[in-house]
Amino acid sequence: MSRADRFALVLSVLGILAAYLVHDRIFERMAHIEDEMAYVWQAQVIAHNQLTLPSPEHPKSFLVPFVIDYNSQRFAKYPLGWPALLSLGERFSIRYLVNPLLAGLGIWLIYRLSKRLFGETVGILSAGLTLVSPFFLINSGSLLSHPFGLVLSTAFALAWIEGFCRPEQPPPKSSSERWLYTITAGATLGLLILSRPMTALAIAIPFGLHGILLMFRGNRRVRLHLILIGLLALVLASFHFIWQYAVTGNFLLNPYTLWWPYDRIGFGPGFGHKVGGHTLRQAWVNTRFSLFSGRHDLFGWAGFSWIFFPLGLIALIRDRNWKALLPIAVLPCLVILYMAYWIGSSLFGPRYYYEGLYSAVILNGAGIALLASWPTKPGQPFPKYTGWQQIRPLVTTAILAILVTINLVYYTPQRLKGLKGLYGVERSHLEPFLLADAQKLAPALVIVHITYDWIEYGRLLELSNPFLDTAFIFVISRGNAENKAVAAEFPDRNVYHYYPGRDPFTFYTAPQ
Repeated sequence: MSRADRFALVLSVLGILAAYLVHDRIFERMAHIEDEMAYVWQAQVIAHNQLTLPSPEHPKSFLVPFVIDYNSQRFAKYPLGWPALLSLGERFSIRYLVNPLLAGLGIWLIYRLSKRLFGETVGILSAGLTLVSPFFLINSGSLLSHPFGLVLSTAFALAWIEGFCRPEQPPPKSSSERWLYTITAGATLGLLILSRPMTALAIAIPFGLHGILLMFRGNRRVRLHLILIGLLALVLASFHFIWQYAVTGNFLLNPYTLWWPYDRIGFGPGFGHKVGGHTLRQAWVNTRFSLFSGRHDLFGWAGFSWIFFPLGLIALIRDRNWKALLPIAVLPCLVILYMAYWIGSSLFGPRYYYEGLYSAVILNGAGIALLASWPTKPGQPFPKYTGWQQIRPLVTTAILAILVTINLVYYTPQRLKGLKGLYGVERSHLEPFLLADAQKLAPALVIVHITYDWIEYGRLLELSNPFLDTAFIFVISRGNAENKAVAAEFPDRNVYHYYPGRDPFTFYTAPQ
């Protein structure tokens, strides 16, 4: 392990710590948005070796966002990949560590990919830029699927580059190592399909085009490895349709459409919630909004996070580093393909593009290295600077230090501060149920009367589970008749009425 490898490993460990601190201090280890709540519910069910649960008698009283009741069964709408991994955290009570550990692994893989393409210097720059990226920290601290997707995407790109883009020197790797890269590429792409199918399609586009070229130009061994990657990815992808059949009874029925019938990919009537459906104009508006968010959140450089991109492209062209085009093309493929989706993303940054993060950090890293006259090719030694030549790397280092300082001192703290208590979800809202006097009321059925918004009920789901066997079971009030019917289903529980927006520390035995 080289000195650069050890330094990259330190950056990876720091990434784990940083992501954990965001998850613990900003998001307080809780789900804040509907997607996270559904993921947690789904992971808890899978942790008990199930995919669905029988629907409750009054399903609307037991609302969980993006959790569907269909054919008397209850299940979440999301593909199986990420909830299955998150279920390990639920099973071993370490849910709070899953995404931080993936964040550290993501930094390490980005370093390895960048090192393979541009050398150790750009590898360290890419890993460091990833670590200080607000976009990276926000998503790594969440309970969303994107950190898992980034690991799979980066591992796939690295395995493909190692397997099909090796230079003449050093000599080709052994047959067993080539098979390892082939299996890794097929498995990671297949798992990405099981987690984020549309993202997997976008990431596969540049590599797929390269694969088609190799099928015509490569030898028999190359074609065999390409076919194996495709078959392995298809076998794993088939589980997506098996899962759809298991939960809906139909291989081709997308559970997304059971929650919102218009939640589909495409243009025209029936795609998106607007009258007339999704349009090219709306796609452009969404994309511009997402990219505007990304210009700021990527590195926190006041809207200039792209500033070194052109220099990175110049370094690529100057060195004729054509293999680097494959991973760098991932980000534009994601941007273009997600134009077909009716909604953009900005709350956690342009998170639909997150799995292409390495495209941006590697391109920026190569641009910084070019500006500083540092090595931009694997194995290239540092030049010996003399006289005025020393100014170039010093000025570049100073510029980079100023930009990173602005981000770490101003932008990232303010951005993270704005996410604390997102949508009114804070752990302090759980405190009334953790007091000793409240614990004496258990087991209890708590009917939550909403004052302002459904989140007053949704944030309490952290204290419950899908199996309705926790100390407190929460239901959302839907009128006296419905509430009484639900209470009758739990004769062994005390029934209390709770008004979180008015009197959060009082439990009433009758509706007020």
